Amino acid sequence: MDYKQLAHQILSLGGGKNNISRLTHCATRLRMEFNDRAKVDAQAIEKLPGVIGVVESGGQFQIVVGNQVQQTYRTLMSEIGTLNAQPASGNTAAKKSGIFSQIISVISTTFTPVIPAITGAGMIKALLAILKLCGLISASSTTYQLLDTIADAAFFFLPVLLAYGAAIKFACSPILAMTIAGALLHPNLAQMLAKGGDITFIGIDVRLADYAGSVLPIIFTVWLMSWVERFAEKVSPSMLVFFIKPMIVLLVTAPLALVVVGPFGILLNDLVAAGAAVINGKASWLIPMLMGGLQPFLVITGTAWAMTPIATAQLTRQGFETINGPGMLASNIAQGAATLCVALKTKNKDLKQLASSAGFTALLGITEPSLYGVTLKLKRPLIAAMIGGGCAGIYAGLSGVVRYAFVSPGLAALPAFIGDNPMNIVHALITCAIAIVVTFALTWFLGFDDPQPEGGDDVSPSDGSPSASTTPVANTDTPAAHPQKSETLRSPLSGRIVPLSSVPDDVFSLGLLGQGVAIIPDRGVLLSPVAGEVVTFLPSKHAVGIKSDEGAEILIHIGIDTVNLAGQHFTSSLQVGDRVSPGDELVSFDLAAIIAAGYDPITPVLVVNSEEYRAVEALADGQIATGADLLALNSQHGETTA
Repeated sequence: MDYKQLAHQILSLGGGKNNISRLTHCATRLRMEFNDRAKVDAQAIEKLPGVIGVVESGGQFQIVVGNQVQQTYRTLMSEIGTLNAQPASGNTAAKKSGIFSQIISVISTTFTPVIPAITGAGMIKALLAILKLCGLISASSTTYQLLDTIADAAFFFLPVLLAYGAAIKFACSPILAMTIAGALLHPNLAQMLAKGGDITFIGIDVRLADYAGSVLPIIFTVWLMSWVERFAEKVSPSMLVFFIKPMIVLLVTAPLALVVVGPFGILLNDLVAAGAAVINGKASWLIPMLMGGLQPFLVITGTAWAMTPIATAQLTRQGFETINGPGMLASNIAQGAATLCVALKTKNKDLKQLASSAGFTALLGITEPSLYGVTLKLKRPLIAAMIGGGCAGIYAGLSGVVRYAFVSPGLAALPAFIGDNPMNIVHALITCAIAIVVTFALTWFLGFDDPQPEGGDDVSPSDGSPSASTTPVANTDTPAAHPQKSETLRSPLSGRIVPLSSVPDDVFSLGLLGQGVAIIPDRGVLLSPVAGEVVTFLPSKHAVGIKSDEGAEILIHIGIDTVNLAGQHFTSSLQVGDRVSPGDELVSFDLAAIIAAGYDPITPVLVVNSEEYRAVEALADGQIATGADLLALNSQHGETTA
């Protein structure tokens, strides 16, 4: 791969190097934030050679490039030089992101730079476990103790490492942030804590705590420091800012961290951990089952980071964790099994090559190439992987599987499940076996449709039914499985047609609700595309669901996040159960007012039951008038999919 060319193309389509405010990476994806998101051509980036997919979640623009992410990242950084973060006052996406999305963004950005350190330390722990199990090293030897100290360092000094990532997120000095983290870990505090007695600071009682391996206290502290630093910069004389600013930052932030922020963070951390312990004690199968089944969804939505602080806290305090590892092991292995089943069953050479490579990588613990490159596109293998992962997660929970080191769970990281309990690794292996068998069997049984190779040759669906040219289509059953029906949907709006991939919402752009197209309207009048019955109409009046007389289930969603307008700028007397005919007015809306309020008016027109059709084909592109033919639905074989 030509990494320099890929980096140059990403920069060009991302609005130039001055448009990138933050750039980090994890195991398989670049994580970017922009000064102006409107300058980014996500659709074009996704089509670049070497790019597996594009996801926007957790306040980040994520480019999935697989195992070549480090080379791509280094090349990008050499092209960019210094990142140019600008105030995001004009960034409507940032304004509208919810508190949960902001929390996930903070956790993700904070932990991403730390991953190599804690993963490397985790693998050393796993190596020591193998050497000890094989009798090649004794736990009492100084060699073991030195290696164990090296591995523990990443977790003991975790607040220092996290301070760097948090400072990047909150746009403040990483060095000052790491210095304050060092103050929280200073040996003098440990000695004062060990001696006990009353500790005060200018007459205020101080509740000292052990901050080694903690997560939340330093994140809260660096967020506070970012405000203190901006204040110090304003009040410091320009001639003395080099001396005065850091003094004010340390003098204000560090005591506040010790007196208020740190103890609050520890308390919150302990409450969350205690809650997780209660759940694990009452229903040990619940968390691993949810993580095993829902991990792909968490990855897609960017919320997979939410449990990381609890997991790292458990590892630091008790030497093992039950939150992420057991369920992720089940999920990752299941994802690999589903993808390898696709590789074995497909007749498409390109898909076979991709699935073979991605499936093996997923078994080793890196699932993004498998998820975005194969199972998410084919849908039913993803469902099989989620069911298989959930079943394996139940066993992992009931058998008490724990993870002793922070590594991405997979076959390569199984040593991380070797610890004090010799049966733990046995139960981990059984968990893997359940995930493989259940997922592989389900994927084989449910089947999938092979995408047509770019040469145009027909490829038979993987279940042996007659040829279907799909990219990919929704169903692999034989023609008798569904009635042979066809239907044409008219355009409910006038405007410009764009593909669903252009919609700035993963639920629509990834086709999770069904196939179709999107329309950027130029008039605020929505008409019925079919004859049928209104089955859904929200009080906010921004979304209409219709079931046509021919059986199509259609969803029209006016704008993105327009539910937040609570019906403002929308007018309609529509009711659920109303009969409508093609061309009947459903909703009128003030297009200019919606745009002025900061909302994107792009309107997805979806066939929710796409899986019942062999083809959902766009009949027009570019500009379209209201009432013109928009989509053709047909369950006959040999059609193409929009």
